[in-house]
Amino acid sequence: MIELAQDNGVWLATINRPEKANSLTGAMLADLAGIAERAGAEGARALVITGKGRVFSAGADLQEAHAGLAISPVWERLSGAIAALPCLTIAALNGTLAGGAMGMALACDLRIAVAGAKFFYPVMKLGFLPQPSDVPRLVRLVGPARASMILMAGQKIVADEALAWGLIDRITDEADLLDVAQGFALDSVTATPAHAAAIKRMIWA
Repeated sequence: MIELAQDNGVWLATINRPEKANSLTGAMLADLAGIAERAGAEGARALVITGKGRVFSAGADLQEAHAGLAISPVWERLSGAIAALPCLTIAALNGTLAGGAMGMALACDLRIAVAGAKFFYPVMKLGFLPQPSDVPRLVRLVGPARASMILMAGQKIVADEALAWGLIDRITDEADLLDVAQGFALDSVTATPAHAAAIKRMIWA
């Protein structure tokens, strides 16, 4: 349910479970984490993560969440592997981003989204804690008050508002989403890996 394509150094990981709103099972999360880890080991020049259908991901598969997936270390393994990559990472959000799936997007360097996307993380309502690294990453992007709007007030943020807050970096048409992501990756692909890694270290130091 996770597809991987490689083209000119750009790795494209696609969540393909649209009939279940791309909700994530433990096996899917492990596959995504493995892809991110391989991307680092095998010298990917950029990693793009997207989804099939009209939802990027609804978060954890609810059946598995209540069986323990909500507190599994695999979420932190995935976001940590993405954050550790020395190359450019892009979340190409083909639709709504919800729940624990927000962690992988927050760990990326850039987030682009279609106009109809919404963003919410209903941990207060569901009785779960957010993943530990998600909170500081969210606060760094939008500030503590807006992080509270999402995590404590349970607000659904529309794409225009998310752009104004800094939660996402660009809004684009659905048909252009992957082309925009590829365009963002172009400079990193043409640079040497060492140069790209050095600039990324400077940004995130």
